[in-house]
Amino acid sequence: MRQSLRTKAIAVCDAKIAQKGEGVGLSFYAFFANRNDDPKLLMEAAEWWIKTHALDHFEKAVKIREMIRSGI
Repeated sequence: MRQSLRTKAIAVCDAKIAQKGEGVGLSFYAFFANRNDDPKLLMEAAEWWIKTHALDHFEKAVKIREMIRSGI
């Protein structure tokens, strides 16, 4: 996953956790606007989430943030 997407994903996780608490879940769609304005980046996130790590559709934001921070 490219660094710009990692940075954005961490920021989204931080915002969701601050807003709704550490139990909040999210999907990789949370990292994007409601329109598909960057399909390559969306597919990169989807591949990391689904193909590489076989994550469920919704995962805890805390878990995703730590995975990304650790370089996974």
